[in-house]
Amino acid sequence: MGLAILVFVVLFAVVAVIGFVFSTRNPMTRRVEDVVAGSSQGMELDLTRGAPQQSAFTSLLERVGTSVPQGKQETTSMRQSLIRAGYRESNAVNLMYGIKVVFPVFLVLLILFAWHTSNLFPYIIAGGVGYLLPDYALQRLIHIRQKKIKKGLPDALDLLVICVEAGLSLDQALARTSKELGVAHPELSDELNLVVLEQAAGSVRGDAWRHLAERTGVDNVRHLVTTIIQAEQFGTSIAKTLRVHSETLRLKRKQMLEEQAAKTSVKLVFPLVLFIFPSILLVTLGPALLAIAKVMPTLLHHG
Repeated sequence: MGLAILVFVVLFAVVAVIGFVFSTRNPMTRRVEDVVAGSSQGMELDLTRGAPQQSAFTSLLERVGTSVPQGKQETTSMRQSLIRAGYRESNAVNLMYGIKVVFPVFLVLLILFAWHTSNLFPYIIAGGVGYLLPDYALQRLIHIRQKKIKKGLPDALDLLVICVEAGLSLDQALARTSKELGVAHPELSDELNLVVLEQAAGSVRGDAWRHLAERTGVDNVRHLVTTIIQAEQFGTSIAKTLRVHSETLRLKRKQMLEEQAAKTSVKLVFPLVLFIFPSILLVTLGPALLAIAKVMPTLLHHG
């Protein structure tokens, strides 16, 4: 019982800390959106406007993370992982390192006050789990976000095709698509909106699309970016290219679902053998076995 309570507290703490620390959107993105949308016309651009006030706990985590020695390659890899999970704040890396320092200490103190054990092994396990669990949670968030982006990509391509065939340019179609997908696929809408903002800030179209592939880390997005860049270089029709790519993605999704459906019968073998089949045997043969057990002493006595 005590172990179950401890596991529940640990999982709750991980979700609460990560959600609390990384819940705010990047304030710089909001300011750029305001400038591009024209909402800041006639006003002096204040770089501190709209910045959320950090709590004491967040500031503590950031200070702890800043004091941790960070290699350039490790920091770059961590920042890329956080961006792929949707956290683009400038202090996200320091906050993540702060969590990886504070969380093991929290688990060690939790075991110290909950179990009062003098054995060193639980504290070592708690420290290791507390250090590795934030990385595991971050990878899970990346996987979930990439899955959502991959799921919404065919719908985005369909909207792009409709907008391009209606007479809009690719940039205008992308802006319209990112706006329309805000409710159904917010993760993909956010990424496409960043592409629009980069191009509005003066970035080359090819570079903005390449940055999209790097940020998401999704193979389908990378293939889409390559297709769009090649279509632009060779002068082929963007609408036809996007339509063919959309149909290919839907075909791949259909084949993947058919593959998962074919694996269902194999995956059901283990629950059937371990859980369902013993229960059926118990229900069907149980009364007969009880009757035999009552009759057997009488038969042996007469025999």
